[in-house]
Amino acid sequence: MQRKDRIDVFGAVSLVMFSALLGFNQVVIKVVNDGLQPVFFAGLRSLGAVICILLWLRVRGGRLDFAAGTIWAGVLIGFVFSVEFIGLFMALDLTTVTRSSIIFYSMPVWLTLAGHFLLPGERITRQKSLGLVLAFGGVAWAISDRSAGGGQASLAGDLFALLAALGWAGIALCARATPLIRVPPETQLFWQVAVVSAPILLALAPLFGPLVRDLQPVHLWGLAFQTVVIVTAAFIFWLWLLTVYPAGGVASFSFLSPIFGVGFGWLVLGEPIGPAILGPLALVATGIVLINRRPRLPG
Repeated sequence: MQRKDRIDVFGAVSLVMFSALLGFNQVVIKVVNDGLQPVFFAGLRSLGAVICILLWLRVRGGRLDFAAGTIWAGVLIGFVFSVEFIGLFMALDLTTVTRSSIIFYSMPVWLTLAGHFLLPGERITRQKSLGLVLAFGGVAWAISDRSAGGGQASLAGDLFALLAALGWAGIALCARATPLIRVPPETQLFWQVAVVSAPILLALAPLFGPLVRDLQPVHLWGLAFQTVVIVTAAFIFWLWLLTVYPAGGVASFSFLSPIFGVGFGWLVLGEPIGPAILGPLALVATGIVLINRRPRLPG
């Protein structure tokens, strides 16, 4: 598809669906955690994604590109990927989807802060500053208010979600500020799921308790969904959208992910929502919009 200078109808529909998929993904993780220990689950997902990536490359006739000088960056991004998903999967084991979604999808806040110091051309403007203040306030409100959660408002779970958000921001920084910027997205993803994270997660899994819990067929279906749809297909599709549409326009839809996460947590799992959830959600979503919104040009 030809490169476009704005988000058209197809792009908007695709990004809304992608955000909804990310929100639903939180529910899937929480359900599968009932059958598989979270870190073991994350490791199996990474291992399965290796096969999917290799099949994808074979179908497209592509290849992995381990360019000279990128090895250290590949190891780094794989390590940060491991940290992110230990945080996310443990968060969804310890706290609710609604709380985890608000905190985890605050990632643009931490990426914006880090980018101000580490990425050329990513300076924080007044508009972004306001967005940062609002989103940070929403995260602080969500973590400090223990009244929302239906008996599962775990401080440890909230902090794991925050760790996952920081890890996600770290992955974006690795992809943009290291030599990995020169390699194809499939190679970046292969570093994350195969070379580093799968061995690390599977090696660390026994430290987090028994590997198998009350395993049922629905948990295996959830693992397959995570492996094929989320880690492989959805991520590659998102990377493709970035090649067609402006990065700022793609990023502007990220505020929908916490909204969908909270909505699916309420709709599918029956998690309660009220002012202690909707207030932080509104602050984080508004903050993300301001962070990603293009400033108006004078005239």
